[in-house]
This record gives sequence, structure tokens and C-alpha cells, in this order.
Amino acid sequence: MRIRLASLMFRSLVPATLLALAACAPAPIYKASADAVTAPPFQVAQSPEQFANGQVIWGGRIVTVANLADHSEVEILAYPLDGSQRPKANDSGNGRFIAVMPGYVESLDYPAGGLITVSGQLNGSRADKVGQADYVFPLVQVNQSHVWTADEMGKGKNNFHFGVGVGVIR
Repeated sequence: MRIRLASLMFRSLVPATLLALAACAPAPIYKASADAVTAPPFQVAQSPEQFANGQVIWGGRIVTVANLADHSEVEILAYPLDGSQRPKANDSGNGRFIAVMPGYVESLDYPAGGLITVSGQLNGSRADKVGQADYVFPLVQVNQSHVWTADEMGKGKNNFHFGVGVGVIR
């Protein structure tokens, strides 16, 4: 009888614990449309006409900000997004894209190296260079953008890990 009770308590405790941990993660900041493009920027750059006018939610690390006469362009090194649409900066990059924003964007609000998520519409591509290499950048006409703070990047991440071996705490 004690074994059954312990087994029953364990079976109900595990789902409750998993649910509690999942509840800690922040919700996505943007609502994805039903026809949203799920391809990463490097794939869109290979055949931009296939994804023309598609809606995207992409994110990554800010490389540069260029302020032009009537709009600003933010070059972004793309990373996959987590369930809260935060860039996974420790993952491998997914190419680069240019976020086209209306008006003037203050480069101090979009600092190089900062993490960002944008929501917008694909609007063609542009051939340019990354260093000496030729590169095709998908262009995203941005509707909304969010630069992540260190506090926001850390929210919803627990410090409890399972594993075997040696660990290092940074």
C-alpha cells in the first residue's frame, strides 16, 4: 500500500513540477500569422522570390545601424528564437538580414551586439558585402521590434539542470 501511495504521489508530482517550470517562461511577444514564413534568413536569401511578402518573426544580434534620409536599416546576425521569441545567441547563426524601420532609429537604443526580435514583412533582398564576401540580405519591413535587456534574457530560465559529468558555473 505504501509503495502504491508513493508511486501515485510521484506520478502526480512530476507533471505538476513540469507545468510549474513551463509557467515560468515568458509568453511570446508577437503573434505569428497563420501564413508566417518559418524559413531562416539564409534560406530566404537563396530564393527571396519564393518568400515574397511573407510575414516573419526573426531575431538575432545587432551588427550595425544605418540612418538614411527617410528610414533606418539595422543589420542583424540571425539566431533561432526560443519559445518566448528571444534569440538563442549561443546557437549557430542563421544568416543575416536587414530590418528596415520607418524614420530615424537611435543607434544607442539599438546597440551593436544587442539582441533583438522583429516582426514584419519580407520586402525583397539586397546584394551587398559582409567584409570582403558577397552576401544577399533579405529585407524585412519592420512593424514591431524589441531589443532585449539582460534581465529579460534571463527570465524564465531555471538554474536546475540534469546531467552526468563535470559542470562549470559561470
